[in-house]
Amino acid sequence: MKEVLKKFPNTKWADMAAFSLLDNKVCGDWQGLPKCPEKESEMYEKYAREHPTSPKTPEALYEAASRQAALIEIYKQNNDAGKSASAKTKAAALAQNIVAQYGQQGDWAPRAQRLLYMLDQGIPTYGTSTN
Repeated sequence: MKEVLKKFPNTKWADMAAFSLLDNKVCGDWQGLPKCPEKESEMYEKYAREHPTSPKTPEALYEAASRQAALIEIYKQNNDAGKSASAKTKAAALAQNIVAQYGQQGDWAPRAQRLLYMLDQGIPTYGTSTN
């Protein structure tokens, strides 16, 4: 992938290679701690900022939004309501951005709409439900 980045900079293929390299940076198991999803969310947001025309940008934004949604429950478990509310706001903003900008591309907008519904209804996206 690094060869593709080097030989074909500023192309669709370089964008896709850069996205593939993100797999090497994700954590295997979050263990219910906020550090990994925070880091991964920022990583995907950074990719979206640096590769705005990439075919993988909607997916990157969705991955960032889903990690923010997971952080809602992680922060609740850590009794940090402020950070939980902030994560919910950020997840919703990312998901709404996908719907607004990429509504006609692929299936990321419908997935983002589903995530928005879950956020609006208070449905946890990470962990086990206690209901």
